[in-house]
Amino acid sequence: QVQLVESGGGLVQAGGSLRLSCAASRSIFSINVMAWYRQAPGKQRELVARITNGGSTDYADSVKGRFTISRDNAKNPVYLQMNSLQPDDTAVYYCYLRVPTGAIYWGQGTQVTVSS
Repeated sequence: QVQLVESGGGLVQAGGSLRLSCAASRSIFSINVMAWYRQAPGKQRELVARITNGGSTDYADSVKGRFTISRDNAKNPVYLQMNSLQPDDTAVYYCYLRVPTGAIYWGQGTQVTVSS
């Protein structure tokens, strides 16, 4: 079992930046995919960015060129650097992990609010 804890959310003005971190409760040495999702009020949860074990990345069209997903060491497996934030980026951001066994883990979410 793995617990994921996000941090780094907060309130920022449009055009500003935030860096989200996802820390794991234990070392994770093997993954399939790590990703960030977000859910705005009244909307479905959507994929923001993902990174595979091989380092390949994908981004939602709405964040391409502004957000960057990266991986670090085994205990803090994924980051999301968010630049040029806009009010439409306001949402709860969730960390996602899928491991080779097929098990999926979610964090509890961190709120990102962008004021205009």
